[in-house]
Amino acid sequence: MDNRKKHWGVIGGGVLGMQVANELVKKGHKVTLMEAGEQLGGLTSVWKLGSVTWDKYYHVILLSDTTLRNLLAELGLQDELTWVETKTGFYTDRRLYSMSNSIEFLKFPPLSLLDKFRLGFTIFYASKVKNWRRLEGILVGDWLRKLSGKNTFEKIWLPLLRAKLGENYQHTSAAFIWATIQRMYAARKTGLKKEMFGYVDGGYARILNRFTEHLLEKGVEVKTNYRAKRVASMDSGQVVVENQSEEASVFDEVILTVPSAISSRICEGLSEEERLKQQNIEYLGVICASVLLKKSISPFYVTNVTDQTPFTGIIEMTNMVDPAHFGGNSLIYLPKYLKKSDPIYQLNDEEIKQMFWPALHNMYDHIDEDDLVDFQVARAPNVFALSTIDYSQKLPPVSTSAPGVHVLNSAHISNGTLNVNETLQLVEKKLPAVMAKANNRKILNLTQ
Repeated sequence: MDNRKKHWGVIGGGVLGMQVANELVKKGHKVTLMEAGEQLGGLTSVWKLGSVTWDKYYHVILLSDTTLRNLLAELGLQDELTWVETKTGFYTDRRLYSMSNSIEFLKFPPLSLLDKFRLGFTIFYASKVKNWRRLEGILVGDWLRKLSGKNTFEKIWLPLLRAKLGENYQHTSAAFIWATIQRMYAARKTGLKKEMFGYVDGGYARILNRFTEHLLEKGVEVKTNYRAKRVASMDSGQVVVENQSEEASVFDEVILTVPSAISSRICEGLSEEERLKQQNIEYLGVICASVLLKKSISPFYVTNVTDQTPFTGIIEMTNMVDPAHFGGNSLIYLPKYLKKSDPIYQLNDEEIKQMFWPALHNMYDHIDEDDLVDFQVARAPNVFALSTIDYSQKLPPVSTSAPGVHVLNSAHISNGTLNVNETLQLVEKKLPAVMAKANNRKILNLTQ
């Protein structure tokens, strides 16, 4: 076996790219991590909100997130984890209900006793399904209607599907809701039937700072403000990466962790089939407003909204994170998932505020303009790939037909939901095969 150490280039400095670099350098390889933005982190990056530095997008750590927790232990942050029992709310028919335990579930007025039984059965049944590939061939709407019934689907599932997927739910497979239920069911099981969520003091600012330090200490070269615009295999068997300034770097192997549409555009030498597979992956993006208020709006960490609102859910972070982190204020996230092509995605921050703020005030009339400390809008065009029919069968291979070029991104999460733990698990599942492919390629070259 060829055990020579190589120089790997990793394009994309989100959590996935950072962990790829981390695992490669632990194997003794030289690694250069290239990120187009000013800081590492991708969807876990942070910003200033008022006088507070916190996450741009909402994140939570579950007790069942063992891969993420192992990374935190590696970074020496395991003792900085705080665990909190949280509550869940439902806003439906202009009323706010708690759905945080079995008794509250049984009292939930919008559903009949039969509806509740069928909803509970659906969740339990989905938690026991093992053959998730079979669900890839069934539309999520058809599967949920059959299990839960029309009324439960219309009042509960459909608003929640639209909240996360928009009208794209109509061509999304049942594997999507299976993965969602599996993750939350595992969290409750691990948390002794309670919603025990965790966070690191300082949020992802603390995690990313320590992770970056860790990579630098291990010898990873980190290049920020480095936007790759061309990746190509060379006759020598190496791979060249050119950036926006025409600067060229040469590597033995390159892994791209950026979205598929970007990979297909900047990678030369892909087969037509590979390029089409990359381009055909459908991504949903998000507009996420961060609202800093002087007072809390509810006791719930997550409020699922089944009424018509411009945002698709409410996450009150300070029902999990101590408000002292925010100067005693309350931090609320208002996400709306949509495609980049949606006209709403093109609206400026003030236009988004004029849509979101009146709707929030209408739902919680005890808050007013005087309570608003800050309102900022974050946007991401490629958050997660839609789990369409037979999705896993349509995925392009990680190692491409271009020698030395590999594409590994969140689209390869075929039986889970997009979250930091699943992203880290991709590295565990896929990187060994990539490294084996790289070794075999070198062996072939040496025998020619």
